[in-house]
Amino acid sequence: MFGGGGPSLGGGSAAGLGVIAVVGAVVWGISGFYTIGEAERGVILRFGEFERIEQPGLNWKPNFIDDVQTVNVEAIRSLRASGLMLTKDENVVRVEMDVQYRVADPEKYLYAVTNADDSLRQATDSALRAVIGDAVMDEILTTGRQVIRERTQVEINRIIDRYGMGLQVVDVNFQTARPPEQVKDAFDDAIAAREDEERFIREAEAYRNDILPKATGRAERLKKEALGYKEKTVNEALGEVAQFEKLLPEYQAAPEVTRSRLYLETMESVFENTSKVLIDSSSGGGNLLYLPLDKLMNQRPQQSSSAPTNQQNSYGIELEQSQNDPQSQSGRSNSRQGRY
Repeated sequence: MFGGGGPSLGGGSAAGLGVIAVVGAVVWGISGFYTIGEAERGVILRFGEFERIEQPGLNWKPNFIDDVQTVNVEAIRSLRASGLMLTKDENVVRVEMDVQYRVADPEKYLYAVTNADDSLRQATDSALRAVIGDAVMDEILTTGRQVIRERTQVEINRIIDRYGMGLQVVDVNFQTARPPEQVKDAFDDAIAAREDEERFIREAEAYRNDILPKATGRAERLKKEALGYKEKTVNEALGEVAQFEKLLPEYQAAPEVTRSRLYLETMESVFENTSKVLIDSSSGGGNLLYLPLDKLMNQRPQQSSSAPTNQQNSYGIELEQSQNDPQSQSGRSNSRQGRY
């Protein structure tokens, strides 16, 4: 090993070198194993040049030949952008926006630009100023916030695609937009008035939604009641017409008899619920025949079986002479008033 000795020493040195080489190869091979996390991707460089993208799990690389850089492709990163910006109507407004993004292409993220995160920051500021400069201040502070957020996200994605940053914008949150302090109170009043307008509109719509169904239901009910009344009236009229059509032949055959029967039936229906009846029994006198039907109906059976007195007739009618009768002096009258 040290240049002296015979051939046996040379053979021993060769064996020692072989052992050392084997051990070094084993150590070199073992040291080449590495692990990539579940949310990561490995970028393999061979002699400084991109080779491939390695997937998660246990992998091996030849040391001193390949180099591995891991990139988390599932983590959501956040970037804030803010500043004073000039609007389309030449007003100054302070805008704050939050951009959420992740790595979509590890190779482009590492090697397409010098610093992808800083490049995205500059792209966000440029896109936001371009969108704000194309909008008026009233839209930025009130109704146009959603539109500005969407337009800013589209503009950022356009810049990312142009420069190949390997990033993907997940969401853009338009946080605050404030006017200068000198005019802040006036803009606050304008915003409050617009909110009151929207609130009044919602209250009016709620009142309409409450009243309209009730009015519609009431109208439908009235229509149905009118149709029912119409059908009832028409049916009653048709019934009366049919009744008179049946009555006409009888009246033509015996007018007097039919007229008398109709009169009696009519009077029966009129006096059906009447308890007292006054009948004019004379043609020219002033005496009336008074029939108390309520007392007649409530009279007990024993009163009807009692013998009539001198002042009662055989029907139990008490005769009273009217004071207006010219024959009241004689105590008798042809027209008498009966009472049970």
